[in-house]
Amino acid sequence: MKPWIELGTAQIPNNGGILKLRQRDREFSISLSGPRGELMNSRRFNSERELALLGCAHLKKHKNARVVVGGMGMGYTLAAALEVLPPCAEVIVADLIPEVVEWNRGPLGDCAGRPLDDSRCKIHIGDVGELLVKRDGDYDAVLLDVDNGPEGLTHNDNNWLYSLDGTNCIYESLAPGGMLAVWSAGPDTLYVQRLRKTGFDVEVRTVRERPGKGARHTIFLAKRVSE
Repeated sequence: MKPWIELGTAQIPNNGGILKLRQRDREFSISLSGPRGELMNSRRFNSERELALLGCAHLKKHKNARVVVGGMGMGYTLAAALEVLPPCAEVIVADLIPEVVEWNRGPLGDCAGRPLDDSRCKIHIGDVGELLVKRDGDYDAVLLDVDNGPEGLTHNDNNWLYSLDGTNCIYESLAPGGMLAVWSAGPDTLYVQRLRKTGFDVEVRTVRERPGKGARHTIFLAKRVSE
């Protein structure tokens, strides 16, 4: 078997650790330094795609849809959102780490079909929360694949997104009928309770990391009730 080749590293803000991008033949991996290990792999991305397909399903005919994607990852969530959305839509991708965006413009780009080349896509380098605190009902969908889900793994500041305050903020940032879709490594009953307390209509889906096989991940679908 061919050895892994390290292509790049990136520091997570506030001493969150070091990300490493590695390649072995046509397989790519992003891992976190220390015992936590691999975070993403280019062979296991089905749940990231399902996050976007489920979260944007209501927008197929929404001419001027505006969508926020929290977390660039390997580009699979963004690519799936662009597949669903109409030509005049806008997708803003937020990521704290500029190197991850550059990896997707470079060696990682072909994995998801180079979605950053799509003219509907805009990049925000920084916390996705910065886009949501406006609370202006501007977005038709918010897709969060940030950290490990409601329980932060790499960056403690991400926990605010899943707190009651953060959940309220996201609710107010969505247009009536808008959808919040959240990727998680596993179920979280307390998070479902917070979503419902905020006013969301909540559905929980279980999806596999590969079609029909592999680890089971959770997607929380939270809809802002139409007013």
